[in-house]
Amino acid sequence: MSEPVYHVPVLLHEVIDGLHIRPDGVYVDCTFGGGGHSLEILKHLNADGRMVVFDQDADARKNVPADDRIIFVPHNFRHLQRFCRLHKVTQVDGILADLGVSSHQFDTADRGFSTRFEGDLDMRMDQRQELTAFEVVNTYTEQQLHKLFEQYGEVTNSKTLAKTIVQVRKTASLKTITNFKQALHSIVKGNPNKYFAQVFQALRIEVNDELGALKDMLQQVPPLLKPAGRVAIITFHSLEDRIVKNFFRKGIFEDSAVETDAFGRATTPPPLKAVTKKPIVPTDAEMKRNPRARSARLRVGEKEEE
Repeated sequence: MSEPVYHVPVLLHEVIDGLHIRPDGVYVDCTFGGGGHSLEILKHLNADGRMVVFDQDADARKNVPADDRIIFVPHNFRHLQRFCRLHKVTQVDGILADLGVSSHQFDTADRGFSTRFEGDLDMRMDQRQELTAFEVVNTYTEQQLHKLFEQYGEVTNSKTLAKTIVQVRKTASLKTITNFKQALHSIVKGNPNKYFAQVFQALRIEVNDELGALKDMLQQVPPLLKPAGRVAIITFHSLEDRIVKNFFRKGIFEDSAVETDAFGRATTPPPLKAVTKKPIVPTDAEMKRNPRARSARLRVGEKEEE
């Protein structure tokens, strides 16, 4: 029996096309994972090309090839500039971030990412950190839980869900996925699989501060990119996509309007130019081959030439 694939890279050819790879260039993969995107980039680099790859999940290190052109950084990409400078990389030609949870993480029961398996309610991408999904559901206030389920999971009855968790945890353990699902069975709205997928998404985003890390990383992209350098970001839900879209178009994260001068020009032009007006989505063939790609959205930005 063959081993399961660690992770199938999503929108692989579209990423390569979007990055406009220079053979002697320096590239950063913020989310190395199974290495699919990085290995494809390496094929386009000559002996002078280099890659810096980040992944906070210790399991990803096993996938790093023996190649002198690649540097592995076992940390969150929110520390992008710090570790690039540590490795004497001050400017790069391209940056990639695939924000999805890897198939390996979803399919490893004891990581607690999937509703399909039994295991502890964990969800840490970096297992060195202390905060777990169990800590969130066991210690957050009703108001905090309501807010995160509403904002990060768009759960229809987020207020009832938060109230029920606070009541249930007084007398029952929510430590495992089965405990958690059984305790909330009576308040599930609609399709249970979809409902818990939204609940788990919200918990995962909170545990790993995914939106905060994304914003931190994006702010470091413009100064790190060379003029005409490109950044490719793959998102998997609307919260992430909106952050990337607004940053590329306006240089800010919110949906608010940008200040303009008397001629209608932005007083502070965005640090990147959106190469893609609309997000690039997977083809029907890719979604058939890899159903987990169906919600992927790719946006590409470019630093203006000086």
